[in-house]
Amino acid sequence: MRFPNDYPYKPPTFRFLTKHIFHPNVYTDGNLCISILHQPGEDEHSGELANERWNVLHGVESVLRSVLLLLDDPEINSPANVDAGVAYRDSRDKYDKKAKETV
Repeated sequence: MRFPNDYPYKPPTFRFLTKHIFHPNVYTDGNLCISILHQPGEDEHSGELANERWNVLHGVESVLRSVLLLLDDPEINSPANVDAGVAYRDSRDKYDKKAKETV
């Protein structure tokens, strides 16, 4: 987790350092795609509401809780890793096997 100079007004970034995590919400470079870490305010393109995105009241604990929840229950409607999202939705056994191989 990296914190910008203007934290807590801007969200930290979160990146897994392992080579590759097979998860719908983790980009192949390890960066995590989660609403709580998106810039404050509403986003008309993604449809995210301001209350789903970063605000100054969030802290490290709320980010880590959100990450843990997302790892257990992926958001597959807008995946960062499309292959993992499709596998999770259509072939859960294959997804689970590949995910276990990467960890």
